[in-house]
Amino acid sequence: MFSVLFPGQGSQSLGMCKELYNNFDYIKDLFKEAEDTLNLQISKLIFDGPKELLDETENTQPAIFLVGYSIYKAVEKETSIDFDKANFFAGHSLGEYTALSCAGVINFRDTLSLLKIRGKSMQDAVPKNEGGMVAVLGENIEKILDIIKNNQSEFCCYLANDNSNGQVVISGKLKELEKFMLVLKKSNIKHIKLSVSAPFHCVLMQPATEIMKNEIIRTKFLKPKKKIVSNVTAEPSDDVEKIKNLLIQQIEKPVRWRESIINMINSGNKKFIEIGPGKVLSGLVKRIDRNIKTIQVNNISDLENLKEL
Repeated sequence: MFSVLFPGQGSQSLGMCKELYNNFDYIKDLFKEAEDTLNLQISKLIFDGPKELLDETENTQPAIFLVGYSIYKAVEKETSIDFDKANFFAGHSLGEYTALSCAGVINFRDTLSLLKIRGKSMQDAVPKNEGGMVAVLGENIEKILDIIKNNQSEFCCYLANDNSNGQVVISGKLKELEKFMLVLKKSNIKHIKLSVSAPFHCVLMQPATEIMKNEIIRTKFLKPKKKIVSNVTAEPSDDVEKIKNLLIQQIEKPVRWRESIINMINSGNKKFIEIGPGKVLSGLVKRIDRNIKTIQVNNISDLENLKEL
């Protein structure tokens, strides 16, 4: 039994998917279709940069989706993996859109358009350099939430990601995060300020929610061919209206990734295929359960590794 995972923002790198692009014409066709849809030379941006432009949220989100979708198509065409036998599809934040598109819920062009708008609206929700995110390492989520609750008269921060055992991400205004990090430092709790320009997955994203609500409602969604595990509930669903509502909520709600993985494992899942740039999600899975098999697919040699399944 296996499930498929799709990464989110932060997994991007210059040159991702280039080997597959150079070897398969159908991937070239997908990149060309993406350029026509976005009115952006996204191939050049992904392969040549500049990195700063690729890292801008409104570019990053459609770029990661394009790469993940392209790799998925390569696995379908070049290997004997039968995705009809997959238990679940799940994606981390924007990766949920990749999961939905690969499961036949949202078509390729509509997904690109939604993510371009999503990225821009999330970036614009809080003025640049006013918000950010902090990863907290080595502590359980309950302790971090207690710190936030017990200091709410001093600062206001929000849980953004429950990624794995000992890794949570907190969002907020930079001034508030500085106070939060001071408490962490005094408590000898390891933490890292992330290189992001906005406080994702918290109430500060409310302006983006309003924009995306309208876009999602008017986009055609089909019934998924797979059960899609929601970031918001950590539970699978194949109900179209519920999926739409959860995607709208997802912008402000925490990503419940640790619970999502645990629920899939408890449903009998023994293997995960991570499809998309990097191997961040595989690392998180291993932190949750070392006994689970993970395989990452980024290039042609990775396609060969899928024979292990």
